Amino acid sequence: MIENIPFYIPFVFVLTTFLTLLLFYGASHQSKQVMAIFTTWLLIQGIAGYSGFYLVTNTLPPRFALLVGPMLITIIIFFLTSRGREMMDTLDVKWLTYLHVVRIPVEIVLLWLFIQGQVPQVMTFEGRNFDILAGLTAPLIAYYGYTRNKLGKVILIFWNVICIALLLNIVVHAALSAPFPFQQLAFDQPNVAVLYFPFVWLPGFIVPVVMFSHLVCLRRLIKG
Repeated sequence: MIENIPFYIPFVFVLTTFLTLLLFYGASHQSKQVMAIFTTWLLIQGIAGYSGFYLVTNTLPPRFALLVGPMLITIIIFFLTSRGREMMDTLDVKWLTYLHVVRIPVEIVLLWLFIQGQVPQVMTFEGRNFDILAGLTAPLIAYYGYTRNKLGKVILIFWNVICIALLLNIVVHAALSAPFPFQQLAFDQPNVAVLYFPFVWLPGFIVPVVMFSHLVCLRRLIKG
């Protein structure tokens, strides 16, 4: 863990991670299999992060690929296989939309980490990160789009596309700010927090789940 940072920062982040898990669990209609797989994944990556495994950044291939790669590959497999697409069609898109509220506490934690010198300002809403807008609008979109059915398909598609763009924006800035061989930004205060427990869960779990939720909703909207 990162030394000498206030306890409330990792505490709030852990709560945010488990809120993400619970919301996706709700979207899966309380699937015990989903809960078991994600809990196991969080445990494995939590142990790896706590042990300092990802602090070694000069290996080839980079160890960080073991944190983000499996979830990305899984998402691709879901879209390429008939069984994966069938599973995605069973998910509750309203819950998947509500899930994006986790982006609010994530952005608050990133601001706290910036103050503590663990991430650059560019990764916060004081810099180039506007992802908090997705979290703030998610409850409205979920309620008026799916509970009240007041929003048309075009608006829902537009919102998901914009929110994906917001997510990709911070992902790119985070990657280019990390102490990897391809680092391009924030050399004075790089993005080191994501190499430590529990913040490894941000790129290893929260970000891919958020992206997957958008992609599932878009697929359902386009599919009609």
